[in-house]
Amino acid sequence: MSRYQNLPAGALPASDVPLRYGIVLFPGFQALDAFGPLDALNTLALNYPLDLCVLAESIEPVSTKPPSGVIDLPLGSNFAQSIQPTHTFSNAPPIDVLIVPGGFGVRSEENMKPVVGYIQDVYPSLKYLITVCTGSGLAARAGVLDGRKATTNKRAWEWATHLRPQVEWIARARWVEDGNIWTAAGVSAGLDLVIAFMEKVYGVGVGKMIADTLEYDAHTDAHWDPFAELNGLGAS
Repeated sequence: MSRYQNLPAGALPASDVPLRYGIVLFPGFQALDAFGPLDALNTLALNYPLDLCVLAESIEPVSTKPPSGVIDLPLGSNFAQSIQPTHTFSNAPPIDVLIVPGGFGVRSEENMKPVVGYIQDVYPSLKYLITVCTGSGLAARAGVLDGRKATTNKRAWEWATHLRPQVEWIARARWVEDGNIWTAAGVSAGLDLVIAFMEKVYGVGVGKMIADTLEYDAHTDAHWDPFAELNGLGAS
């Protein structure tokens, strides 16, 4: 297998790591929630034979623009990006790892029912579930976080944590790992989470290699979280 660069000595072979990834998208998803982890995985895919499927309710392009009625954009603003799904929830192939971003779109409860239903259906077959920002709210609605520790965006804390009191929500955390579920705090925290995920799941030195390749100074302490205090949250 041709590689972009030599893997560190602690890297695990492809036979021992997850290779099939999926990401769910919906109108109003947060761009960095999705593309931060995906770009790190793009780089990992230069060394491992990874597959990616982009999942949505339909095969139509999905925009980052918030759905009407969720948040009012300034008059005349039409600034957004769209991404083309490869599969729908109904014809999704088997995957090992599912990534769930957040964004303003998660607040549209009716629009999120297909996403929540897919998470609920696919979780038992996953090796890992990763959520970023308010994506943890979608996983919470699906019931898969019940009895688990999890975190979410600190600016959206009150809204997100009230979705499912059965979750043990951790206020002061950059990310939280509980079994095979990894949840990140707000937006950019998804990149720190995926670097830590690679370091643990793909072997010692792999996460650092990817961070160095991206010229990214990753926060490696899951408890580093100035944004909890900034948003008036406690030390739990």
